[in-house]
Amino acid sequence: MPITHAPTNWAGNITFSAARLHHPDTVDELRRIVRSADQVRVLGTGHSFNRIADTEGDLVNLDRLPHRVEIDPGKRTATIGAGMRYAQVAQALHTEGLALANLASLPHITVAGACATATHGSGSAQQCLAAAVTGLEIVGPDGELTRISRDEDRDRLNGAVVGLGGLGVVTAMTLDIEPTYDVAQWVWTGLPLDRLDDSFEEIFGAAYSVSVFTDWHSGEGVVWLKCRTDLPDPPEPGQPWLGAVPADRHHHPVPAMPPLHCTEQLGAPGPWHERLPHFRPDFTPSNGDELQSELLLPRESASAAFAALRGLGDRIAPVVQVSEVRTVAADELWLSPAYGRDSVAFHFTWVPDHDAVIGVVAAMEEALLPLGARPHWGKLTTAAPERIRSSYDRAADFARLLAEHDPAGKFRNAYLDGYFPTG
Repeated sequence: MPITHAPTNWAGNITFSAARLHHPDTVDELRRIVRSADQVRVLGTGHSFNRIADTEGDLVNLDRLPHRVEIDPGKRTATIGAGMRYAQVAQALHTEGLALANLASLPHITVAGACATATHGSGSAQQCLAAAVTGLEIVGPDGELTRISRDEDRDRLNGAVVGLGGLGVVTAMTLDIEPTYDVAQWVWTGLPLDRLDDSFEEIFGAAYSVSVFTDWHSGEGVVWLKCRTDLPDPPEPGQPWLGAVPADRHHHPVPAMPPLHCTEQLGAPGPWHERLPHFRPDFTPSNGDELQSELLLPRESASAAFAALRGLGDRIAPVVQVSEVRTVAADELWLSPAYGRDSVAFHFTWVPDHDAVIGVVAAMEEALLPLGARPHWGKLTTAAPERIRSSYDRAADFARLLAEHDPAGKFRNAYLDGYFPTG
């Protein structure tokens, strides 16, 4: 339907340019919309901070499509509706005694949007969320429904999963699953930042999922360890560790923010989907009060990156709410920032002041791009598109995949044209 009030993204820093916004109730209705449109993009929860989802044509939100969770016990997979949020999928799986290997810090985001941009959780042995995808169902430019699967064409699937919305509208995804498990979460405060360098492997190998929060200026960090109860124990709870002390109260990632809506800490075990995210699904944290950027580097560049960020700490601290350091395992997905390399991820939650923030982002990228940094596809960056594209070995293959799936460019927009120009 025609837009009377232009929608915005999560943070409100992007106002979408679409002429029409659709909420189809069925896949058949979606197919008719795509078939008749000249330009189409998909909007999930809007948890992106650039114009990746923008279009001047038709914007489609899949939030009203029927929820779909079809479990294949033999293959240990679940086919789910792509417009579902991770919280919805997780609850459905857990009810059946099943789980995903990992989750992002926010369970509020859609599965399709997270995978299309290679969003990740944390864990030195855990790949990005999109690596769990074994199959896609996609509505193409002619409205026809096609499927790409790992069994039939693994390489093509590796190209399509992190698709930036350019191959069509993903309506369903098949994900690897496993038996459910419990997680306990502990927090240590006052970690000397020098320890990030000299004890990197010990810190990020201490638990199933590890996050370190800092502002790069105070000289200290806060460590969150998310430990599977069926795996070896973390550092002894209640005891100092690497100069940090165990927390005796719940924490929020952003200092001074109340932790009421964060997931349970202090070592209380609970289901995987109630501990792996930082936030509970019944509350939307900091909506509209932040900007975000993120850079993923080869893990061997971690030490140089730590030094560079601490050198910029006096510029970062006044405009950052918090920075989070995580690790991500290498994968085979063509456009994943962790493609082909175990990675360390530097995430920044900024104050909602674009002019004040963007210069600091530029300074960080000037220091970190030469170390092999790749920006997150859905967040702020000042790097030239051609420079980012050149950091991906399979970029040319992805450009050809775009042309094969969408030769007339129905799913393209200015964002995609900047990174993968035609002609």
